[in-house]
Amino acid sequence: MTTISTDLLGQNQPVYRIRDDAEAIAISQKLALEFTQEASERDQQRRLPAAEIHRFSASGLWGITVPRQYGGAEVSLVTLAEVFKIISEADPCIGQIPQSHFYSVEVLRLTGNEAQKQFFFERVLEGDRFGNAATEIGVKTTEDILTRIERSGEGHLLNGRKFYSTGALLADWIPVVARQEDDRKVMAFVEKSANGLTIVDDWSSFGQRTTASGTTLLENVYVPATWVIPNYLAFEQITPIGAFAQIIQAAIDAGIAKAALRDTINFVRAHTRPWIDSNHDHGYEDELLIYEFGRLQIQVHAAESLLQRSGEFLDRARANPTEITVAEASIAVAEAKALTTEAAIQATNKLFELAGTKSTLQQFNLDRHWRNGRTHTLHDPVRWKYYTVGNYFLNNVLPVRHAYI
Repeated sequence: MTTISTDLLGQNQPVYRIRDDAEAIAISQKLALEFTQEASERDQQRRLPAAEIHRFSASGLWGITVPRQYGGAEVSLVTLAEVFKIISEADPCIGQIPQSHFYSVEVLRLTGNEAQKQFFFERVLEGDRFGNAATEIGVKTTEDILTRIERSGEGHLLNGRKFYSTGALLADWIPVVARQEDDRKVMAFVEKSANGLTIVDDWSSFGQRTTASGTTLLENVYVPATWVIPNYLAFEQITPIGAFAQIIQAAIDAGIAKAALRDTINFVRAHTRPWIDSNHDHGYEDELLIYEFGRLQIQVHAAESLLQRSGEFLDRARANPTEITVAEASIAVAEAKALTTEAAIQATNKLFELAGTKSTLQQFNLDRHWRNGRTHTLHDPVRWKYYTVGNYFLNNVLPVRHAYI
């Protein structure tokens, strides 16, 4: 078992370079203990986790998918999902913030040229964080992008407006998805200090309150040509990039479910009274409460199992990307996302039913679990996961290749 020294994760320590999967898990477990401590207070005060994110990236966890040939640990995606689940159980806002960072690292791996990989992978290993400026509002679908990138001298100019810019306020680089002159989508890496880049902290959702998922404004932002990658190739070619993006979302939902279950246990054991007809002295002895808790625990365990299974499919698809392996990975991840969504919603809702009226008091702030679960599970409509899975097994229809399946 890997042991982590107390000073390894210190604020003034240089960025640590994680060596393998076991070390990644051990470090995430250590950080989770720390991040749990003030998760409720951060939610109540809407206090962005700046210090925590610094500790998170300094731990080396943000570099664990960098390929070994560039100095990274190149952990399995089973491990990556486990890390996200562990951190998200502690605080799902901290868990969600690096989702786009890892997506950008994967897009670089798949479509970046050698010089881009060497430069950006080293920046990641040195502790640089990628934010997110991909999605827009006021358009027909999430695939519609109005942001444009046009050639200007030796580089490009970016113009547009983004929303759901999760983690951008706490990032060093903002990967921006934009359409170039031929209408293909590229990803431009913009330095946080770039002229014309404005990040607005206007995220007002009732859940995932401290993810800083607000607005990014781009007004004639200059980007060197070497910082623009053809991420459209990740979808034109046979790659499991969509399943990669989705397994992270499923892991966050699993973490939310586990956090709700943990706090249900703690509250019932400490506060919940038995029902008057149960003839017991404590709520945790109530047979019907125990029965409902058992159902909930089984559902969460099943969701975790499907999450691990989907990571195994995804690892095989990354090692050998064919039309079949990529489809299998997408379906496995869709199954996991469907069940982790239901587990998160059920666990965060059942918490109050099992814990009782006292659990709704503001002093406990247990509603943050429901608010976080309800908000994050909206990331991709789970009804389309069921449709895709059903169409695959019933009609042998392969899933489409995009970032949402």
